[in-house]
Parts: sequence; C-alpha cells; structure tokens
Amino acid sequence: MLNLNLMQHCANILGEVLDFHGPADMKLSNYFREHGELGQKDRGEIAECVYGVIRRFRFLKKINGDENNYKKLVIAWLIKIEGRSIRDLEHELSKEEVEWAKSLKSKDTEEYTWPEKLSLPDWLWDLLVEQYGIDEAILLGRSFLEPAKLDIRVNTIKISRDDLVNELAKDTTDIEVMIYSPSGIRIARGTSLSRNRLFLEGKIEVQDESSQILSFLVDAKRGMMVADFCAGAGGKSLAIGAIMKNTGRIYAYDISEKRIINLGKRLKKSGLSNLFAQKIKNEKDAKLKKLHGKFDRVLADVPCSGTGTFRRNPDLKWKNSIQDLDELNLKQLAILEEAKKLVKKEGRLIYSTCSLLKRENGLIVESFLEKNKNFKLISANDILIKNQIPLSTGIFLELTPHKQKTDGFFAAVLERTD
Repeated sequence: MLNLNLMQHCANILGEVLDFHGPADMKLSNYFREHGELGQKDRGEIAECVYGVIRRFRFLKKINGDENNYKKLVIAWLIKIEGRSIRDLEHELSKEEVEWAKSLKSKDTEEYTWPEKLSLPDWLWDLLVEQYGIDEAILLGRSFLEPAKLDIRVNTIKISRDDLVNELAKDTTDIEVMIYSPSGIRIARGTSLSRNRLFLEGKIEVQDESSQILSFLVDAKRGMMVADFCAGAGGKSLAIGAIMKNTGRIYAYDISEKRIINLGKRLKKSGLSNLFAQKIKNEKDAKLKKLHGKFDRVLADVPCSGTGTFRRNPDLKWKNSIQDLDELNLKQLAILEEAKKLVKKEGRLIYSTCSLLKRENGLIVESFLEKNKNFKLISANDILIKNQIPLSTGIFLELTPHKQKTDGFFAAVLERTD
C-alpha cells in the first residue's frame, strides 16, 4: 500500500516521465539507481503506480484538471482506478487534498469521449475505429489498460519446457504454459529475473509470445541461411537459432552498436554457435551487397509505432503523431526494398511489426507486392499448421491483446518466385 513517502517518489518520477522524452522504463531504472534506500517491495509499488498513471494519463488529466500536479494524478489513480477509499488515504494527505479527493468520488465521467475514457490520442482512436469498428476499438482500448504478465521463452537448446516448469514450480505457483508458443511460459508481472539462476545460465529469455510465434513463422530449417535484418536486442535471432537446433547460419544485423554488444552478451550464455551479430551503418550498407541473393529466410521486423505493445509500454501512446506515421511508412517500405535483395530464389522475406495499424501492415505489403511482381504471399496459417501452432488468423499473422492475450503483432510471408 502506497504511503506518503512512496506517493511522493511516484510523483517525482512522473515529473520526469510525463515529458515523454526517452523510455519510461529507463527513467524508472535510473531513479531507482539514485535511490538505493528503496527496497524491492517499495520499488514494485512505485513502478505499479507510475505505469498505472501513464496508462490512464489522459483520463486522469481530464478528471484532475491539472496535469502538472503529479501528486494529484497519483491520488486520482488511487481513488478512481484502484478504488481506494479516502479513509485509507486520509492520514497521508493534507486537509486540502482530502477535500479535493472527496470531490473526485462524485465526479461523473460518463460524458467523457471514448478516447478520453480509454486514454488514447484522438488521431489513433480515429484510425482504430476506421479499421476495426467502434465496438472492437473499445475492446482494444480496454486491453491496452490491462498490464501484461511476464512472457518467457524457454531456451530449448539447454532445457525442455516441462523441465523448466518443474524447476520454477519450486519457487512459484503462478506459472502459465502458453497456448500458442511451444517454448513459452507466462509468469507474474513484476517478477525480477536479473539475478535468477535460470536467467543467468541462459535457460530462459524474456520475450512476448507474439515474437515467439513469429520465430516459428520464419520456418527456418536446419542448415539454412537466415538474416534478421533489424535484429534489435536479438530476441528473435536467438529464438530462431534454437528452432534450427544450432545448425545453419543466422546473421543478426542492426545499426546500433549498443544493441549488437548486448546481443553478444546474450549469445554467450545461450549455447548457440550458429548466430553472428554484425553492426551495419544502414539498410544500404556495402557489406550486405556480397550477400545479395544468398539467404533462405530474411526477417524484416521493422521500426513501427508500437501500438501493439501499449500494455507494456503505455508511454508510447503519447510519443507518435499521424505525421510520424507517414515517416514510418516511408522507412518501412525502404527497409523492405533493401531486405528483398538478400533473398534467394524460392527464399522467403518475412515482414513484421508490433503495430495494429493497417497503414503499417497490410497496406505496406500491398504496396511492396505492386512493385515486386517476383514475390508472392504465402499463407501464415499454412506455416503455423505445419509447425503445430494452434492458431488461425488468415493469410497474415495478426495478433491482438484482447483476442490472443499477446502483444499486438502483424507478419506477412513473401516468397521470391524467380
């Protein structure tokens, strides 16, 4: 239960986070590093408060009337969202704050617009309604407000899922075996893994089920050449390497030196010897030219708006605009045009995003196919069935938090025909 001291810490962090410059999780980590006196339990409660306010920021700002009074945002979250009684909070608040809190109890929010109720920017709400219809847009918006559990990928190079579950069961009963990913489990959010023996030994990796499913959709076989064109932190590369049973070769490319170094650290404990991480300047880097037409599989998990990850990254809701989407669309197409050059005849190009928006997904694929008649769509369903993934979303892989309980995700498989 948040006391006055923890409420103040939460308000302090919100003062740094709500400018929406830089990742919220990084600012939270930096704050905790500077306040070593805070114990693990306190940090958990503060983080819950911070993310709770960010998730409901527009609604709380509306009801509060003053977005810059961070303590009032915390009080409003505790009363209107968490259902805390004023009596519980009275001894932590000033007389003026108690009177203000009482006024919150009777405030009618029924007249608020749906984007205000669901804490979404208007431009995004309009796109969701246009694409999904209002009823499903409401369900999606509500799913964004529910924090996600912690998704884990079992590194099957080192341990089976059954054995991993048996080991974890010694310490916790909150373990859920994933429905779709055969190498995934789900545990309680807020679980700290940084010092966990299983994590340190490389037996588990944090990875959302949607990304795990994508790794199977790549459908890489033993001995194949695979390129992860926008590897990022390398989670998908590591997952594909395990699926390939440590055979063949996987090249993980990224423009960030830091991410490539971090991937190197993860690679050391993974037990994989078939993965090679390389920094590139951009998607047109000269070192890629000698590999044109060499790969059986090329994964292009492109930069996107991140609308599918709002459960985990609620601050992203306020970091993009419709203009940013236009720029992202150009970038996405440009990456696809370069990634296609690496694909061999009868090889496959897999395009993916963690976005729910058609503008970043189906429309990008349509535009690409119009210009590239030597590529054809392959049904995602057929590949998933072949890999015994009990999931059916049509020719594309399309996942949403309110239906599959994963992050929102999209993928299309494109096969080169000449």
